Amino acid sequence: MTDKRLLYSGCTIEYGFKRIGGKYKGRIIWYINSHGVLRFGELKRMIAGITTKMLTSTLRELEEDGLLNREVYHQVPPKVEYTLTDFGRELLPLIAEVIRWSEKLMEKDPAMKPFADWEPDAEKKKGSSKDLSE
Repeated sequence: MTDKRLLYSGCTIEYGFKRIGGKYKGRIIWYINSHGVLRFGELKRMIAGITTKMLTSTLRELEEDGLLNREVYHQVPPKVEYTLTDFGRELLPLIAEVIRWSEKLMEKDPAMKPFADWEPDAEKKKGSSKDLSE
């Protein structure tokens, strides 16, 4: 097993981003916080394009890093629920700031204009898919 101290050579930024970086970790943390408790299937439906293998791997990493709790209920069918740890909740202000920063960037990006008024929850309520190419 590799000594983690050798991998990061004292770089706290690299060490921190290894825990929360990647395509899905921020969203998973945000969604679990927004709903309090989520099951695997619920997360899979919320995150477009994520594979079962990637979701499993990402959840495992977040749990190993102490950011998520994984509660297994021994029943048929199996039931597993995910919640944030106190340590995981410490990231929420940082993620909220990244969201605000990203919104500012998106407002300036002409490629993002079709998405300006798009609200994913509104689509679910209507039961239709909005044409984003308008």
